[in-house]
Amino acid sequence: MAKKVCMLVAEHPFLDARIFKREALSLKNMGYDVTIVVPRRKGYLFDIDGTPIKDKFLQKTFTYKGITFVTYSFEESRPLLSKVLSPESQWEQGFSNPLTTLGVEQEADIYHVHEYLSLFAGVGVKRILKERKKDVKLIYDSHELTPDPLDTKNSNHVKANLKEKLLVMLKSVDYVITISHSIKSWFISQKPALPVEVIYNSPPLSRDYSPKRNRNRVIACYEGNIDNKRGNRDKIIEITEICSQHIDFQFKIIGGTRFGDSFKFPDHLSDNIKQTGWVDYDLISKYMKDVDIGWIDYKDIKESLNRSYAMPNKFFSYLNNGVPVVVNRCHEMEVFIRSHRCGLVIDKKDATAKDYAEAILYLSQNKSLLKDMGLNGRKVMEEVYCWEKMEKRLQNVYHTLSGQQGIFFTF
Repeated sequence: MAKKVCMLVAEHPFLDARIFKREALSLKNMGYDVTIVVPRRKGYLFDIDGTPIKDKFLQKTFTYKGITFVTYSFEESRPLLSKVLSPESQWEQGFSNPLTTLGVEQEADIYHVHEYLSLFAGVGVKRILKERKKDVKLIYDSHELTPDPLDTKNSNHVKANLKEKLLVMLKSVDYVITISHSIKSWFISQKPALPVEVIYNSPPLSRDYSPKRNRNRVIACYEGNIDNKRGNRDKIIEITEICSQHIDFQFKIIGGTRFGDSFKFPDHLSDNIKQTGWVDYDLISKYMKDVDIGWIDYKDIKESLNRSYAMPNKFFSYLNNGVPVVVNRCHEMEVFIRSHRCGLVIDKKDATAKDYAEAILYLSQNKSLLKDMGLNGRKVMEEVYCWEKMEKRLQNVYHTLSGQQGIFFTF
C-alpha cells in the first residue's frame, strides 16, 4: 500500500511551482499518495499572481493531475494559526484551526508543511495523532528564513518570540528542507542534530534549449512579480532609457503585477519594454529563447538576511535557458555566480539602475564573455541543479523517513 503524504499550505497558491508542479507531482510519480490542503481567499482558490479562480476548482475536495486537493477558508484559519505566538501552554486552542483539523482527517504517514504558520498546523497534527497512537513524520519545507533576524518590520521583541516558538516547533520536525546552503547553515546553527537538505528552486531541464546566437539586439529579462522589493518598475524604465541610448535594446517582463495592482510604462518606451503577462510555468523556456541577460534586484539587503540568502525561481529559470544573471550583491547568488562564472554581480548591496545599465552595456560589448557565461549556467544546470537532480534529493528525504535505504548520489 502506498505511503500517504499530506502537504499543508497556509498561504501559497494551490498550483505553486515548488509545492505542486515540482514536489507533489514528483512524489506522485514516485508512488506516493499525495493530498494537499490549501486555502481559499474569499471563497476562491487563487492563481500565482493572486487572481481568484472563479470558473473551476470550486469543490471543497477535488483531484487534479492525480493530486487530491482539500480546501479551507484562509480568513477563518488566520486568528487560530496566529496562536503560535501565544505561550506553548495555550497552543491547543490554536490547533483547532481548519488547516490542522483537515490535516488530522487525512491520517497520512508523512506531513510536509511549507510556511511558518503551516508548520504550527503540522505540529498540531503530529501531537493530536500521537495522542491517538499514530506516529507520523513531519517535514518543514522552509522556502524562506522566518523570522528574518534583520527585518525591521518587526520589533526585536516580536522577532525573539517568533524565533523562540520556531525552536519549540522544530522539536517536532523530523526533517527540514530549504532552498539555499546559507539557510541550511542557519538551521544547523540552531539545532545541530536536525537533518537538513537543500532542494533548490530549480525547474526541470528545458529540452528545447539551444545556445544563443550573436545578434545586434540585446534583450534583458525580468521574470516574476513586480513589487517594491524586486522587479522595481522605475529601475526597469531607467535601465531601458540608458541602454536604448547606446544599443538596440529591449527589456522583456515575464510575469508582472499581482492581482489588483497595475502600472503603465511610458509611451515612448513601448517598443523597448515588452510584457508577456503571466505565462504557464511549462512555457517559460519558450519565452526565454531570445533573452540574453536575466535581471534580479533585491532591495534593502541590509535589512533582510532572508533576501541575502535567497535563491529564487527566476535565478534557475535564467540558467536553465542559458541566460547569464546580473544581480546586486546578495550573498548566496553571489557565491553561486562567482563559483560557476554564469553572470555578473554588481559589487553593491543597493545597486542603482545606472549600475545595472553599465553591466548590461559591458556584456553587450563582450559577446564572447556573455556566450561563455550562458553556456556555463546551462552546463551546471544539466550536471547539478536541474529539478531531475533535486528530485533525487527529495526522494532520499522521503526514503529516509519511510525507513527505506537512502539513495547515494554524487552531485
